[in-house]
Amino acid sequence: MITAFDDFPIHAGSRPVNETESSDPNHYDRYFFNGYRSDASLYFAVALGLYPNRHIADASFSVIVDGGEQISLHASRRAPVDRAEANEVGPIKVVVLEPLRRHRIVVESPENGLRADLLLTARSGPVEEPHFLVKAGQRTLFDYTRLTQFGHWSGWIEVDGQRHLLDSAPGSRDRSWGVRPVGPAADLGAPVGESQFFWLWAPINFPTFATHFDVNEYASGKRWHQTGFIIPDFGSTIPGISHSDETRSFDTVEYAVNWRRGTRWAESFTLDFHDPPGDAHTNNSPAIDPQAIDPLTIDPLTIEMTPLYEFQMLGLGYGHPEWGHGMWKGDLAVACERWSLPVAQPCDPRHIHIQALCRARMGEHEGIGILEQLVIGPHEPTGITGIVDPFG
Repeated sequence: MITAFDDFPIHAGSRPVNETESSDPNHYDRYFFNGYRSDASLYFAVALGLYPNRHIADASFSVIVDGGEQISLHASRRAPVDRAEANEVGPIKVVVLEPLRRHRIVVESPENGLRADLLLTARSGPVEEPHFLVKAGQRTLFDYTRLTQFGHWSGWIEVDGQRHLLDSAPGSRDRSWGVRPVGPAADLGAPVGESQFFWLWAPINFPTFATHFDVNEYASGKRWHQTGFIIPDFGSTIPGISHSDETRSFDTVEYAVNWRRGTRWAESFTLDFHDPPGDAHTNNSPAIDPQAIDPLTIDPLTIEMTPLYEFQMLGLGYGHPEWGHGMWKGDLAVACERWSLPVAQPCDPRHIHIQALCRARMGEHEGIGILEQLVIGPHEPTGITGIVDPFG
């Protein structure tokens, strides 16, 4: 069926846009956004996903004010035939005002005590992370592309009638599409490999630049995915680098984590970005002025992160037993839930997946960002054992 988006030169195959090249029921297309005040008094996140082969779209908006309570709005609908209408799920809407530059988030659910009108303006271009591809035996488990981008938020969030203003509040977003596990768990036959997933993701906003890190590792510590970037603001330069708007990538990223006892969450976290021996840059990154003395030119480049509090990814449907991604809830369903923070059982499977809002320091540079953590199963290098056993 021809739809509105077919009028744009965006096709990646021979079929109309609303017909995916893959018949995999786990095919998805997703937006994620987060934002926070620099004083950490407010944190929010938004997610909207389309699962065309399941004929489902869903979205969630979740906010923490002053650290005491997380409030989450969930919505699910039958996916529209026309992709041009897929940006709205009940009371939650994501509007692309200017691709890769400006996005608007609208939430309108006063009966649940939540309203918002927010504008994200990009501070830099997007970075494309290395492709995610993992198989479980013969079955494709992950096969997707993702970009990450940084920006500043303006607008307001209203919680129970009280309006909270945001003005140049830092944040980030990601955009991904492809195949990964969604929907209700299905019988997939004989087990292949171990029940294990280790994931760390750390986008950090500094005053004139941002840094980005992620890593996936097997239980042994062997990596199957990693990312390390420094991204300057539009029109600015990274000290010691001659060209503006150039993203500096790193061949090697290392980390050190101290787990908080009784959890699978970091109490402290340190990142080291390394240039490869004999060749300080990869991916066409520009050369560094050897006379530069700014901390950003030191190898290794070290970032220290101190978690302030944890945002439950459950609030966006991740691991949610009722509002998980791609679950059929009917033609339109909406619900709101609230819980006190910190949660009483951090190793309950629903609560393991979090984003910790963190203070960050790189030499003399101070920033704020998140450390997303999802650690299921053992991880030998950091001393994690069992499937959801608490550390220590």
